[in-house]
Amino acid sequence: MNFALILFIALAVTGGIWLLDALLLKRSRDKDAREPLLVEYAKSFFPVILVVFALRSFLVEPFKIPSGSMMPTLLIGDFILVNKYTYGIRLPVLNKKVVQLNNPERGDVMVFRYPADPGLDYIKRVVGVPGDVVEYRNKQLVVNGQPVPSANTGTYSYVGNGLNYITAMVYDERLNGVGHAMMTEPGKPAVYPPQVTDFPYRENCSYNAEGEGFTCKVPAGHYFMMGDNRDASNDSRYWGFVPDRNIVGKAFFIWMNFDDFGRIGTVIR
Repeated sequence: MNFALILFIALAVTGGIWLLDALLLKRSRDKDAREPLLVEYAKSFFPVILVVFALRSFLVEPFKIPSGSMMPTLLIGDFILVNKYTYGIRLPVLNKKVVQLNNPERGDVMVFRYPADPGLDYIKRVVGVPGDVVEYRNKQLVVNGQPVPSANTGTYSYVGNGLNYITAMVYDERLNGVGHAMMTEPGKPAVYPPQVTDFPYRENCSYNAEGEGFTCKVPAGHYFMMGDNRDASNDSRYWGFVPDRNIVGKAFFIWMNFDDFGRIGTVIR
């Protein structure tokens, strides 16, 4: 569901009714006559819809985390806020960038439209920017020939698909010198080659047949994304690079989780 398009249509309809009444219909009514109910509703809702549309399009947009692919950073049920102007100002609905500001950096948690189906919003972490060579072998992330520092900080247990109880190893991984939590499951391969699709710029990647890892060179204007729950994330390993035009914004804040109030107010890093 394209909520931005729905808001835009609602804005156009209520604004159009209000304008039509002001320019034409109002003149044909008696001065003491009551406004039609439709006009009343349009005049009442238009300012509210306009404010919501402007805030959501240019400042912040709320999202709900639907899966565990970003555990332990983000949990199922987290309601987050996404900064819409960090990476530039884009036209609502069309999502066309009109003002360039900052570019995504390695380590950013970014919301984007899924390349294979732009109607879906995904959230992952940026691990490769244009021109980077990203390697992931035996659960070690390497960018441009330099291993990304990581240190084990313990374990994290959760209930996975099929009610399986999973215990993963948690690491403090440092991209661009900034730490974030990442976890892997012992015994699972770094990638499942049969699940890799034929995505654009597929020739930029090579995969080990045994699932030990891969190497990808990020093309210009694209980004390589991975989930923090490395062994339970459907990400760039399988469906490829995220083009700049698909970027929605940078996730920065957890404002609600009805299952864990302690997460409210958490800054995303």
